[in-house]
Parts: sequence; C-alpha cells; structure tokens
Amino acid sequence: MTTFTELKLSAPLLQALATEGYETPTPIQAQAIPPLLEGRDLLGIAQTGTGKTAAFALPLLQRLTSTDRRAGPRSVRALILTPTRELCVQILDSFRTYGRHLRLSRAAVYGGVSQGPQVHNLSRGLDVLVATPGRLLDLMNQGQVRFDSLEAFVLDEADRMLDMGFIVPVKRIVAKLPKERQTLLFSATMPQAVHGLVASLLKEPVRVEVTPVATTAERIAQRVHFVEKANKRALLQHLLADKAIARALVFARTKHGANKVAEQLDRAGVRTDAIHGNKSQNARQKALEDFRNGKVRVLVATDIAARGIDVDGITHVINFDLPNEPESYVHRIGRTARAGNDGIAISFCDAEERAFLRDIEKTIRQQVAVDIDHPFHAAHIADGLRHGGSASAGQRGRGGNRGKPQRHSADGSSADRGSHPERAGRSHGQHRGRNANGEHPHGRDMRRPDAGSEVRHRGSNGHRPHAELQSAEPREHSHGHDMRRPDAGTDGGGRHRGSNGHRQPAHGAEPREQGHRQGQRHEPRKSADGGHQAQGQRPQGKQHARQDNGGQQPLKRTHRGERSGAQSGGRAQRLEPVRMR
Repeated sequence: MTTFTELKLSAPLLQALATEGYETPTPIQAQAIPPLLEGRDLLGIAQTGTGKTAAFALPLLQRLTSTDRRAGPRSVRALILTPTRELCVQILDSFRTYGRHLRLSRAAVYGGVSQGPQVHNLSRGLDVLVATPGRLLDLMNQGQVRFDSLEAFVLDEADRMLDMGFIVPVKRIVAKLPKERQTLLFSATMPQAVHGLVASLLKEPVRVEVTPVATTAERIAQRVHFVEKANKRALLQHLLADKAIARALVFARTKHGANKVAEQLDRAGVRTDAIHGNKSQNARQKALEDFRNGKVRVLVATDIAARGIDVDGITHVINFDLPNEPESYVHRIGRTARAGNDGIAISFCDAEERAFLRDIEKTIRQQVAVDIDHPFHAAHIADGLRHGGSASAGQRGRGGNRGKPQRHSADGSSADRGSHPERAGRSHGQHRGRNANGEHPHGRDMRRPDAGSEVRHRGSNGHRPHAELQSAEPREHSHGHDMRRPDAGTDGGGRHRGSNGHRQPAHGAEPREQGHRQGQRHEPRKSADGGHQAQGQRPQGKQHARQDNGGQQPLKRTHRGERSGAQSGGRAQRLEPVRMR
C-alpha cells in the first residue's frame, strides 16, 4: 500500500500531513501526485470528497518551494480558479493546512465582500491565489493583478463552472495567462463542453479517473419517499423527529424554497439555517461554521452554494427537491459517507419529479429503494413511475399527443385514434384546423393569401397601420360588413389607430366638424334596437340603463364612480340627459 512518504513529498509537507493524521493517500492522490511533481499537465475526473484538493495542493506547494523565486508586486505564481465562494475559502484553508511549515504567501479573492483587503494582498504579490472568475476578472480589468510570472494554473470543478455560465470569463482569464505553464483541470463529469476546454488548455495531459462518471458511493444507503408536493414540508418535519438524524444537509431547488423550508423547521424547534447565493458572504460563512460546529442541526442549501460544503459527520442528505440533472444528485449525496463512514440519502419525489427520478436511476445504474413507512406515502405517484408513467402522463400539451398510441392508415401515414379529419394535415405544415383541401372548418378558404389575416398588419415600428385594400372581388366580413369600404375595420366612426397609438381618420372617412373640441361630447350613435347609445358605453348583456328622454340627447351617470347598470341598492341606474353646448 502506497504512503505519502513513498510519493517523495518534502519533509515540511509530510510533517503537516502527520499533524492532520493523514498517512495513506486516496486513489486520486496516489495517481495524480507523481506526474504533477514531474511537471505534467493533468486531467482529473473525480467526485467530491475523494481528496482531489490535496491531490493538486501538495505537488503545487512542493513545486513553489523548489526554487528561490518570489512573486513580484501584483503578480501571482499559482492560480486556482473555482466556481463558488465557499469552495474558494475551503481550498485556501487546505493550502494553509498543508503549507503551514512553508514560507509562502496565499490569499483568496471572491465577490460578495469588499475588494479593499484583496487588493492590498495582491499589491505585495502572492505565491498562491484562489479566486472565483467574476471578481478576478474585475480586478484584472482594474490592473490590480498580472500573470506574467505564473507557473501553474488549476481549473477546479470545471463542469460546474460551465453550468453556472462562467465559460466566457474563464476564457478571458486564460487568454491573459502565459503559454508556458503547468495546467490542471478537475471535473466530476465530462460533458462535451469540458472536452473542449481540455483540448484548448492541456498539453498531452495525464488522465486520472478514479471512479466512473456519475457513480454513487457504495456506503450510501439511498431511498425515495413518494409524496404530494404540498406534504413535503410535513414529511421533512416528521423525519427530523428521529434523533438519529444528527446532522442533515437538505437540498432545495430555489433560494426562496430554501428560505421557506428553513423558516418552517426553525419554527418547529429544529435548529436550521439556509445557505444560497442571495445571502452575504459573512452570513454564508457563519451558517457553515455553525453547521460544522454542531450549533445548527440542519443546513438547507441550493446546488450552487453546496459545492463548497466540506463538513465531516453529515449523517443524512435529504433531497427536498429532486435535481433535474442526474449528476447533481451524485454530487448532493456525496456530501455524506466521507472518510470511510456510512451515510443515508433520502429523496422526496412528487408527481412532477418522476421523470427526474427515472433519469437518476438510469445514470447511477441502480434502482432507488422506495420507503413507504411514513404517513404521507402517495401510492398513485409510485405506481405511475414503476409502470412507466411520467410527470406529464395523461396530460397532453399544446398541439401534441405524446404518450398516446397511434394507428397507421392505408397510405402509411399515422394519425391519432379518434382524431378529427381536419387535424390530419398538421404535421404537413398546414394551418391549425384546416382540411386537406385547404378549407377552414368554418367555411373560409384557407388557400387564399389573405384568408385568416387581419385587415391591419404590423409595420416595421411594431404598430398596426391601416392596410391597403387590394382585392377587387367583393369580400364580406363574417358579420356582414363590406371589407372594401374605407371605414371597414375601424371603430365605426371612420377612425383607426395610427403609429402613435391614437385614433386617426381613416382613408376616405368624412372629416369631423371644425368646432369639435377634444373631450367634448358628441351625438350618440344608433343602437341595434333603434334607440341611442352613449358613445363609449357598452351595454351589459340584455340589461340596458333606463332612459327617460326618448333617446334624443346623451346621457350621464347620476352617481360618479359607480358602475353602469345598477346602483348600490340593486336598482337600475338612472341616467339623465345632458344639455349640449
């Protein structure tokens, strides 16, 4: 069995490892340290909790102390790039621990805090800099840091870095690094984007892969609870009544959801705190320290914030919300069963998350055991999953018949059972509801270029100008209006809306009287029953306001602010004539 002494590490490093009680390296440490001491580039594929931080920290510290070079002002000798603030602080702590007997300067830069102390540390020069992409790019643009003397570059958690949208900042930072350097890239998974980074960053790298991608630890007991979404919080509170759950990490999908869960558990008497991106760095660090020291029994976190959680003694990981990415599930439950201990992973699954659970089981190549020993078990959700149902089973989306059996016609085309004839042509790009001969089911010929369109169209400025009438054939509206009339499609007063949104006179409409002022009342128009109707007042159903003037003059409400048709007592509202000026 390999020991750290056999890896040819320096005496100060071996002394620091002995102080921490480390004697035997993990598989990734045993495979990665020798080629890194030789100066080779490395691609490491390992899950969280496998000891990969020490796998690159130990050889980097030994390389930096092997020469008498010192970092100049604002310069850096080794750069470690991480996706989250928590992970940044954790890696810096590891460098302090392993390099306690070495005279090397180290610091971290990350967002969420004042940059003043960070700029001060950079001004003196650093041997080791651990940074997040956003803050580092800001300091680079300000001229506070330079990399002309950089010797080594480490990109940690590369897959999560890409998931969080840091690909552009990472490329900008890499473009400023010297070509001659040692480069290390670590990732838990290997999506196609990570392959592209490997090809652009590494030169003939050594590949170290200690476990298959997305494989869960064997010492983690996994089980799933099928539960209605509305009962998840009650189920969580029920489970935490068991004192065997000494230290639990609960994962929520959203920041708001994490806060709601933490607040409910805190009201129930369970010492709980939450950690997510909306909290300040000081609040996040305090929550982690309280969780690590045992002051907090339950820590509720989101996936992004949880990447920096390295706490020993986590007995349970609870997926309050299942992740939509199977790899995230592997990262989550990897927070337990560390250092040879056993762990338990519990997942809540509602009707909308059945498809997520199925993808997780395919990825980890095993079926998660179902636990029905709780008062909130939803048997119909479990039956729907095991019989091939999905989150949208029995529901048809807009324009789709997914999951519905199809039959084939004599000509070889497929059609849904019970479908209408006019729906058969949708797959051939026809209009919704059109027959095969181009006719609309309501009688309109959909083969005409102007069929189904409006008289007005949107112009280049986004407004609807009045369209020019081009058809010479008589064309009647479905309500009997001749669409060739100049005032067709207007509001009945010969007006249409112009590009500024106001109503303008339509083409050919009679001009209005010169003495008509804006806002002045005008004569009412005829209603369908022969009476007069006030301009702008719409009758409600068949109930009209009572009129006492024979319909000769406009009417006004006797009570301002009340709705037309009825007063507060339930009687019809009385309208009085208004004398025209």
